[in-house]
Amino acid sequence: MKRIFYILSLFAMSAASAADLHGNVSLNITSDTAAAAKNIAMVEARRQIVSDVLAQYSDRALLMDALGATSDEVLNSLIASTSIAGEQVSTTTYSANISMEIDAGAARSWLMENGIQNWLPNADGENRLVVLAEMSSPLVQWAELNDISRREKIDINVKNINGNQLMIDLPVTLRGAFTIALRENGWRYSNMDGALRVWK
Repeated sequence: MKRIFYILSLFAMSAASAADLHGNVSLNITSDTAAAAKNIAMVEARRQIVSDVLAQYSDRALLMDALGATSDEVLNSLIASTSIAGEQVSTTTYSANISMEIDAGAARSWLMENGIQNWLPNADGENRLVVLAEMSSPLVQWAELNDISRREKIDINVKNINGNQLMIDLPVTLRGAFTIALRENGWRYSNMDGALRVWK
């Protein structure tokens, strides 16, 4: 069990370390005035970049639903920095290449608040491994995972529970110990887009 948890952690570490939270869009917007067109462009750029970037690190369907119900003000709080290049303005149009970097901590908190499965790094900077568990007997196997983590002294966090599917994360440094422990207790595992999928 200890080794299985450790392997899961390494996968999470890879995913967290590789997270690229930069996005870029080119927009050409027409409105009543150039100022209004620029405001529209910034709003559209923000939504498009948040959608494109976070879709790589979360459940896309849940992300799209949440974005539709989220205000521009909240989305603006997820942006760490913005840069504009190739800006062109006329009386009623605005065009530019807009780049934004998403704040990992703010984005992770927002995703969690909206119940969106994700594998972004923790806001505290600790590399975590995301583990997706598929359980044929949820109560029994969830208790078994808890027992394994306690026995191996592995700190796991529950991120999402949906029927017989469970998402947890744990320190990447314990991945090997976790996966060994899982294997010794009859669990199987495989890598899945940077996360660890386990089942029994």
